[in-house]
Amino acid sequence: MGERGWLLERERAIAARAAVDEERARIARELHDIVSHNVSVMIVQAGAAREVLATLPGEAAAALESVEKAGRTTMTELRHLLGLLAPAADGGDDADDGDLAPQPTLSSLSPLIDRIAFAGLPVEVRVSGEPRPLPSGIDVTAFRIVQEALTNALKHGTGGKAEVTIRYAEHALRVEVLTTGPSVLTGDPPPAAGAGAGAGRGLLGLRQRVAVYGGDLDARRRLGGGYRVRARIPLEEAPT
Repeated sequence: MGERGWLLERERAIAARAAVDEERARIARELHDIVSHNVSVMIVQAGAAREVLATLPGEAAAALESVEKAGRTTMTELRHLLGLLAPAADGGDDADDGDLAPQPTLSSLSPLIDRIAFAGLPVEVRVSGEPRPLPSGIDVTAFRIVQEALTNALKHGTGGKAEVTIRYAEHALRVEVLTTGPSVLTGDPPPAAGAGAGAGRGLLGLRQRVAVYGGDLDARRRLGGGYRVRARIPLEEAPT
């Protein structure tokens, strides 16, 4: 019996490690797309500046300013990418045509909320603080947090509703998803956050994403019923 328990624990550990590796590869592909886009912008803007440098110095200066901004963003994303990226075990590239689609961001939350509500989970969204442009990778990460939390709530919940709060603090972005459901003190509550195989992999993936940007994520069952997923992602000060 002891050996069987050890084997089960080993299988769980291997599955968790595989889930983390899979999520790391997915994040790396997304960051690769972001960096590629920014470099393309830099090339186009630099070419435009060269064309009008002598005749329209004002437009050339604006184009060069765009190059500088894209360059700073690219350097930030490259730091995250290099800290995360590891070669695939088979040495191959597992990207597919789906990776060419635009990466989701907080600006595309509405279609997600509509789909979740249509599937049976009403969602209320609150935004506090002064919304501002976010680094592309952080924007994608914030969307994924909301997406994963709502999807898990829809899969494992039994009615109730969800509240999503996006808070733009001075030095951090805070994302919180609260869901209601059966109380943990009565009835037959749904499994704890991360208890199922799919939910567990999703939670590992979220923590991996947030950790890339030096943030932290907490997911737990609420005493009054439902779950809470809360993340804090540091934001660097915008360059002056």
